[in-house]
Amino acid sequence: MAKRRRSNGDGAVYQTKDGRWRATVDLGWAKGTRQRKYLSGPTKAAVSRSVREALAQVESGVPLTRDGIGPTVEEWLWYWHDNVQVRRVREATLSAQEVIIRRHLVPNLGRVRLRELTPEQAEATLVRLEGPGFNSTSVLKVHRCLSRALVVAMQRGLLTRNVCTLIDAPTPRTQEVEPLTKEEARRLLEAAGHRRNSARWVLALATGLRQSEALALAWPHIDLDAGTMATRQAMTRARYVHGCGRPATCGKRPVGCPQRTGHGPELADVKSRAGKRVVTLPAPLVAALRAHRTAQLEERLAAGSVWWTEPTAPKGKSWDLVFRQPDGRPVGHKRDYADWKALLADAGVRDARLHDARHTAASLLLLLKVPARVVMDILGHSNYQLTMNTYSHVAPELNSEAARLMAGALWEDEADDQGAPRRRSGD
Repeated sequence: MAKRRRSNGDGAVYQTKDGRWRATVDLGWAKGTRQRKYLSGPTKAAVSRSVREALAQVESGVPLTRDGIGPTVEEWLWYWHDNVQVRRVREATLSAQEVIIRRHLVPNLGRVRLRELTPEQAEATLVRLEGPGFNSTSVLKVHRCLSRALVVAMQRGLLTRNVCTLIDAPTPRTQEVEPLTKEEARRLLEAAGHRRNSARWVLALATGLRQSEALALAWPHIDLDAGTMATRQAMTRARYVHGCGRPATCGKRPVGCPQRTGHGPELADVKSRAGKRVVTLPAPLVAALRAHRTAQLEERLAAGSVWWTEPTAPKGKSWDLVFRQPDGRPVGHKRDYADWKALLADAGVRDARLHDARHTAASLLLLLKVPARVVMDILGHSNYQLTMNTYSHVAPELNSEAARLMAGALWEDEADDQGAPRRRSGD
């Protein structure tokens, strides 16, 4: 009887004495030795399917799993994060996705086989996350992270569908901006005058710099004589990853892993092209920066050899930072946030997010009738619509002012004090 030829993709499939089926997948050469993967199953069809999946997995660049039947969701997410995303997205995005994978996706979906993931499983994960402590915008970020990872898996032949496209994405609820009032801002400035790095808070309330931009602000980018400030760099957060493998075996967070790898704060580009901007500073802020520079030079002389040695900065960037710790080191994001909360308490001002200082600056500028296009440039927004949509809460006051100005333009001095036109005799 003629021996049947193997079908394409079957590999070396054969039956053992105990009736089970086995196959050998040739993985090529590595370190001078031939690499092979042995698969087994109850039927020839099952083993042949495993061989095809294993070959597709190898061709996609994903390390072959132990059983050769495709990665779990956890294995694929970490591969996607560490090998695909690391070359495509900014450091801040990469860190945010690492948290989403570690805290939300792996605990809920990690053990599921990637090819067996169902829309219902993904949907149940999103439903579990919805609640008072996790807003709809955060849930949407989890959905997007999983969906992007599945898109790449489809492109590499590991999946035939993206289950995230089969479920409704969460609808983010726009959070109303709650800026500080002019009186609250003034109380903060008064309280900041008695604290170290007081110019940090004057800068935040007067120009609306993002936290990462303020912490990376360097003296070479400020012209005190001209009264201008150029935003050219941003400070990244410290980013550490487990060195004990994926998944982690130490049972700790990345920063506590004994074999951790990564780095502390680093200088990076600003958020967008619009973020590179030059801002003219108010005269009181220029005076505050002059006083701050004098105080910083005195600290440096007092510290002597203890003062932090500035590393070599990438081209176009500088470590000659405006805001530092007492030993010259950069101020971290957490330390900066804690200082903001302490300042609120000192000033007796209601609790507010640090980002609300940026909202306060923008709202005050608009209420002072600064053109929205100018406000957009000061904040470093990428488009006009973003500025107006974010600060729509000032629209009623601006509309009232517009009505008053129109009354003055069309009826000139015939408008009364309330903006209503006087009726002429004979009308």
